[in-house]
Amino acid sequence: MDNRAGEMQVFLRVVETGSFSEAARLLRMTPSTVSKLISRVEARLGVRLIERSTRRLSLTAEGETFYERSLTLLQDLDLIEQELSQGAAATGGRVRVNISVALGVLGLEPLLPDFWQAYPNIVVDLSLSDEIVDLYLDRTDVAFRVGRLPDSGMLARRIGVAHRKIVASPDYLERYGVPRTVEDLSRHNCLGFNFRRAVPVWPLKEGGRVVERVVHGSLLGNNGETVRRMALAGVGLARMGDYHVRADLAAGRLVEVLGDVIERDEEEIHAVFLGGPRMPERVRVFLDYVVPRLQQFLNG
Repeated sequence: MDNRAGEMQVFLRVVETGSFSEAARLLRMTPSTVSKLISRVEARLGVRLIERSTRRLSLTAEGETFYERSLTLLQDLDLIEQELSQGAAATGGRVRVNISVALGVLGLEPLLPDFWQAYPNIVVDLSLSDEIVDLYLDRTDVAFRVGRLPDSGMLARRIGVAHRKIVASPDYLERYGVPRTVEDLSRHNCLGFNFRRAVPVWPLKEGGRVVERVVHGSLLGNNGETVRRMALAGVGLARMGDYHVRADLAAGRLVEVLGDVIERDEEEIHAVFLGGPRMPERVRVFLDYVVPRLQQFLNG
């Protein structure tokens, strides 16, 4: 059986104590066994590691190299065992994350307390923004993206699908009426976003084809949460991801409109990251933890 690690440990103890007999005592071996083991290592390597004299032991140049390399290797082995035995607690570092405001507040943030219980040494550097960030320029490790992914050298894990719904508060619908057709949208205050296009457009599928309905409204927000709050306040109609307004619909604070007219409006959500074989362990464990849980969140 190959026991080179054990031989290295004996060699290190001999060097550190400066004595075969003292090393043997600490290792609970006989001095002759220790001496024979060192001689066997020297014979296998074809070099002399230790110069023996009646007064002291001294390392040869090869012995110094073997000592330094053995020390490093055994320290690495100890670190591996420590990481495996301690598990999550041994993984640390900073993970820079970018996610949309709604998905971050409703989906990701509730996961973090338990994540830190499992990985207490990982710092999550979290940015909530509905703007698309450049992972390279912004030094972002993981970005959660809604919509079609462009071709790039980045890797992605699919989270799921966001089903968009057009919603409004009961108060708004009582005052301005319920839209019955896509054309009716032109007579309503349609709350929009300022990060998609200069002219707000709602791409709606009707009769098997996509109708890019130009809408107008009194608000262009840079995040979904602002748009949601204005819809709750009765300001106008909003086109939102179902996960964002799920609780409001269940509580009756918002009502879906045109659900029986337009076909399912959906966008995929992915976790995008810079990957490959050299992905930091902190990023890998973050993805492994949050991706399946966000998938469950999207499925309701």
